[in-house]
Amino acid sequence: MARTTAIIGALEKEVSQIYDTLSERSIVEEAGLTVARGTFEGVRVVACTAGMGTVNAAAATQHLLSRYGAGTVIFSGIAGGLNPALHINDVVIGERLRYLDTDTSLIAESTPGLEEFASSPVLVDAAEAVLRDKGFVDAAVNPAAPGDDAPRYLRGTIATGNRFITGDLRDTVVAQTSADCAEMEGAAVAHIAAKNGAACLVLRAISDNCDESYDALCERAFELEDYARTASSVVLEIVRRIA
Repeated sequence: MARTTAIIGALEKEVSQIYDTLSERSIVEEAGLTVARGTFEGVRVVACTAGMGTVNAAAATQHLLSRYGAGTVIFSGIAGGLNPALHINDVVIGERLRYLDTDTSLIAESTPGLEEFASSPVLVDAAEAVLRDKGFVDAAVNPAAPGDDAPRYLRGTIATGNRFITGDLRDTVVAQTSADCAEMEGAAVAHIAAKNGAACLVLRAISDNCDESYDALCERAFELEDYARTASSVVLEIVRRIA
């Protein structure tokens, strides 16, 4: 793997703990982003908050790839669950990433010529190994039974679009993409990584079941800080393993 790894989140809380972990850290303001630079166990890391939506995610990814020569991009954040085998706080490893509200045949007319995107297999394997080590159970093999609250993960499909999915849109998204969760950035990150020949990994924790408004989600008991702590430890352990 390349010696520089880019770590991106949509929200500040999703990456702030990465900043705190870096040695020789410096912060710069550039390209509309606050970028933290430093090292983690000898690996050069650049990290930033992209903001929500595909344009913000794509712009941040391209900037870190172009400006810092990052060869690996890891994006971590929350998503709405679509697969009934997944519960709040479970994690989807984005083996496949598909756009919503997009004519993908037209997208595929440009480099890299793809209608759907993927996390890099070696990074998917590394993420699965880290999650297993942290006590996560494979939801595809051992779906939750009543009273079983063990955390679960799934190597699955992530749907990406520029709207918060709730209500009747939920069934439409499932029919269109067969996705396990829905969010607003992952496919764009994987798209730009593929366009630049970079390795990519997208991780999502389930924060809701696409059955409530964004405002309601923000007021509910799901603690983004709790997820951020777990996500940061997972991401950094992946960085350690692929260095």
